[in-house]
Amino acid sequence: MDRGVIPNSGPVVVVTGLSKSVPLQDGDGKMLPILRDIGLSVHAGETIAIVGASGSGKSTLLGLIAGLDEPSAGSVQLCGQSLFELDEDARATLRGAQMGFVFQSFQLLPALTALDNVMLPLELAGRRDAEAVARQWLERVGLGSRMRHYPKHLSGGEQQRVALARAFAPDPAVLLADEPTGNLDADTGAAIIELMFSLNRERGTTLILVTHDDALARRCDRVVHMHGGTLDDTPAAMPVAESAR
Repeated sequence: MDRGVIPNSGPVVVVTGLSKSVPLQDGDGKMLPILRDIGLSVHAGETIAIVGASGSGKSTLLGLIAGLDEPSAGSVQLCGQSLFELDEDARATLRGAQMGFVFQSFQLLPALTALDNVMLPLELAGRRDAEAVARQWLERVGLGSRMRHYPKHLSGGEQQRVALARAFAPDPAVLLADEPTGNLDADTGAAIIELMFSLNRERGTTLILVTHDDALARRCDRVVHMHGGTLDDTPAAMPVAESAR
């Protein structure tokens, strides 16, 4: 499918001078820095892992790349468009057209069936073939017989498969994954990761993955490390194990 605004060359995500601070709770006007002067470029089709300890700022960075929050300083460009020069509605439209999301907690709507959860972003995009596409994707992730089930009737692994189908169905340019196996047991998590990387290769999607799991990170083309709100993107910080790909 045509992804429209993706440039033929150059990075699909560009983060420049990105900082985020929040007020301290004591109310004296002091600010707590969460991110400090982050710079990052991610090219189309690249897979990149952002790793770091809990509280290092990696999920905050992912939320800013998605335009779900606003920075204190800096910019994010997605497919050539500056996210924070757009209003909230325009950001949501761009996000819906160009991004897919996979969360640790699945983020399925409990009142909707698996089929309806996958159809939702397609319907919001005005796709007339939403049901047919959603059915195809649920078949692709092995849930052809579970389409009419609600999330509460699905296992954790099945819910994450629905989430993968929902993320890939609109054919996004960029997939953002935040600890996608964090709520799954080891065997189920390994199966989900195999499926996610397989789908990503098939679609040629740009994958930005947040994880604390070094073994999972080494599945990516590049690994960058976050420490106390700063990003280390030097070659020495990117040990990619060829055998893990």
